Amino acid sequence: MIKYREILRLHSQEVTQRGIASSSGHSRNTIRDVLQRAEEKDIRWPLESDITDLDLQMILFPEKKISSDHRRKPDGEYIHKELAKSGITLSLLWDEYSLQCRANDEIPYSYRQFCRFYNEYARKTKATMRIKRKPGEQLEVDWAGQTMYLTNNLTGEDIPVYIFVSALPCSQYAYVEGFLSMNVESWITAHIHAFEFYGGVARVIVPDNLKTGVTRPSRTDPIINQSYQEMAEHYQTTIIPARVSSPKDKASVEGNVGHISTWIIASLRNEKFFSLSELNKAIKEKLDIVNTKPFQKKSGNRQEAYLNEEKFALMPLPNSPYEIASWAKTVVQPDYHIKVDGNFYSVPYDYIKCTVDVRVTRNIIEAFYKNIRIASHKRSTKTGGDLITLPDHMPRDHRKYAEFDKEFILEWGATAGPSTLLTIERIIESYPTEKQGLKSTYGLMKLADKFSIERIEKACERVLSYTPRPKLKSIQTVLKTGHDKLPLETTKTESSTRSNENAYGFTRGANYYGGNDNDNR
Repeated sequence: MIKYREILRLHSQEVTQRGIASSSGHSRNTIRDVLQRAEEKDIRWPLESDITDLDLQMILFPEKKISSDHRRKPDGEYIHKELAKSGITLSLLWDEYSLQCRANDEIPYSYRQFCRFYNEYARKTKATMRIKRKPGEQLEVDWAGQTMYLTNNLTGEDIPVYIFVSALPCSQYAYVEGFLSMNVESWITAHIHAFEFYGGVARVIVPDNLKTGVTRPSRTDPIINQSYQEMAEHYQTTIIPARVSSPKDKASVEGNVGHISTWIIASLRNEKFFSLSELNKAIKEKLDIVNTKPFQKKSGNRQEAYLNEEKFALMPLPNSPYEIASWAKTVVQPDYHIKVDGNFYSVPYDYIKCTVDVRVTRNIIEAFYKNIRIASHKRSTKTGGDLITLPDHMPRDHRKYAEFDKEFILEWGATAGPSTLLTIERIIESYPTEKQGLKSTYGLMKLADKFSIERIEKACERVLSYTPRPKLKSIQTVLKTGHDKLPLETTKTESSTRSNENAYGFTRGANYYGGNDNDNR
């Protein structure tokens, strides 16, 4: 019972609140509340001798005598559900509860009683308490300190197996799997399998500062492994490494490592396994026992706590699992290709001699320059020597040659003119193989770059006027001599005149053969 009379007496003697608290054994907050309420009620010393401390309590604090039955009890189930939401605290819920009580002319419990009520409710009816850890908020991951072993069935030697452990701090629900290596691929694969095991993704992943996950540890700005960060982005989660030498940052997984060491690793110490799948099958059976083992100080078990109170809070899995990728740096070669696993993949020729980041997955090869993707190819299944080139990555002249085939040259000839098209067809027909003819017609296209398409059309028309089997050499001669600029009728007349003057061709005389016309007489 508070000593109300003594507090008022000492106050009347102008003793400070600190002195009153020291003398009466009450806190200064209590002294302040009593004096403030006495002033509001206009109660002063001296008091009548028959007024007791209980009477003063009834006068100053009548609500304290009201039975707890008249107070509004907090809704434990509502509090438990609301605490699962991000940003919700007991302090906020108590404030809302107090406002509701005053609006309905009801007396609320104090904050301390409110928290005590929830703690008692959660301890008796729920497997988890959400004051420190919210459901679905974190997933703590680590490699176990102890290893297991496979037995080589030929040599009998032991092959170490490294144990991955993850735990959800709220429900303590654990996942365990063995791997033959602790490299990046095994680390990320373990995460993917853990997400599938839980059926969802936590908002934050808390790993240790291991090299496979954290490239450079730092208390303020750690650098995450690129493949690991990419996996987190795929699952829309965040990686926040634990502080160096701070096991409290991932206390749940540290505790689960101890359970795993006892109930899984130690319990399987006398068994021999000859394959990783066989070992992981045994680990799964032991893990089911660990997750369904009843809690010692509260009702339920890890699996029940997860299914009933945490699974709903996890983020959903994406439509497809993350495809593990590896990264490397390489320089673009002068032929605008990069080399991956012995095969060559093109990038835009503008990046020749630039250093690019190459992302390699099981099916895709991607090249990035300053975090911008500049090329993407389907990964070749060949072991080496394959050349994969996209026309868009080639210079203009190279692209012309790459796209050069019969259909392309005929299309070009049609745009140049009917004589050019007919010349191309005749040239291709004049060669035993199409490839030889295309090479000759490519020379015709090069002439169009030097002269013009109009002159090529006129030169082809002029050559076709005197031969049904045009040759590239003839067209070159016409263009060099400029005969394509003369009217076609003039050329035909000159040709006819020369033909009439020398109808029988060039005839050599007797003198050419060393004889004399007179000797024959």
